Amino acid sequence: MSVSAPPRQLAFALPHAESFSRDDFLDGPCNATGLALIERWPDWPSRIMMLVGAEGSGKSHLAAIWAKDAGARVTAAHPLTAATVPAELATGALVVEDVDPATMDERALFHLLNLAREHEAFVLMTARQPPSTFEIGLRDLRSRLRALPVVTLAQPDDGLFRAVIVKLGADRQMQLDEPVVSYLASRIERSFVAAREAVARLDAEALRLGRPITRALAADVLRQGAASSDER
Repeated sequence: MSVSAPPRQLAFALPHAESFSRDDFLDGPCNATGLALIERWPDWPSRIMMLVGAEGSGKSHLAAIWAKDAGARVTAAHPLTAATVPAELATGALVVEDVDPATMDERALFHLLNLAREHEAFVLMTARQPPSTFEIGLRDLRSRLRALPVVTLAQPDDGLFRAVIVKLGADRQMQLDEPVVSYLASRIERSFVAAREAVARLDAEALRLGRPITRALAADVLRQGAASSDER
């Protein structure tokens, strides 16, 4: 008598989204100056400010908090054109995400800075690198960006990093217990990007196997990730 194999567990990726509310922002020494800037608005040292930090460091979260408080529009830097700048500044407050000289229109950004100054608008820009490192062809834009006040976000300390892992799990309706959080925090790169990737892989594997999320499963997921990296 043959025994049929059990049906394979199918994993369905349920939609999830990170919350960018003030209540969900995890503050610590690494982002204290950024949070202080947002909370002291409109008492800024300049109406145009820049937040700088690595991918996943919390720039967009802080910018979203400020946008809600200030009634600001939000746009990425790369689609800006001189023609769209006036409309983007219509509310008197604007977030410009991911300022990167490799992908942006320099003349559009220069026009934005000039128009914002003329109309006394508030602008909060985010970037992964400080403007002092930008390779800008337009000399006036280069000097203008390098003169901007910059607030830098650092990588998280241990306590905040653990809290980030817990929050990323909660965003996916995952309840991560302390042994799992400790295991991940001690074995992955201490960056928000690494934490997001590890939690996403753990979620997908738990769904695929139909297993609860345990330290053993986390260990399997990290081993698989390391093996994949070695193969590349």
